[in-house]
Amino acid sequence: MSTRSDTWDAALLRLLEDVYTFARCGPRLHEDWAEDVLAVMERAVPDPRGWSALEWKMDEEGRRAYGPSYPFRAVSAEDLREGVRPIRADAAVELLASLAQEWFFEGNPVRLREDRDVVLADARTVLDRFGPDAVFWTSSRLARSCDAPDFLARDLEGGHIFTDYMMDLGLVAVSADEVGVFWSFNAL
Repeated sequence: MSTRSDTWDAALLRLLEDVYTFARCGPRLHEDWAEDVLAVMERAVPDPRGWSALEWKMDEEGRRAYGPSYPFRAVSAEDLREGVRPIRADAAVELLASLAQEWFFEGNPVRLREDRDVVLADARTVLDRFGPDAVFWTSSRLARSCDAPDFLARDLEGGHIFTDYMMDLGLVAVSADEVGVFWSFNAL
């Protein structure tokens, strides 16, 4: 495992290991990035670099019962594109950092944490994998009117729902070679 892989894996774990999240990457194999994202959601492709992924063990039973994309609903590429909006790279960093917190009653949201800069640095490390030309998409309703919402200023909230949970919130990273899917679920 390379040092870059170790750094990325460590940042991903520090950010998202303690909350109900899905974090996987896959290769760009289609002209339409949404097709590649769906393949990642369905776990149909491996990480092209062989780096770590995060997903909860409890989802294994759901995949056996409901299909390979569980906890995601079966959606089409068109459904995916319609449910997300583009955001700038700096907003994507804030969103990914925000996924490190709980949905409700967060006693220590990212914006108030003493280690806020460390959390943001970890988010930057994870997203740097996709390079300076990457584009980012989110399901957050905050991105409906702006491509640079301040995700740290408010409580975590969802938007377009891609699961059967009360709320979910996603970030998609797209580069020329890879896609990344980072999702948080409110399973209450």
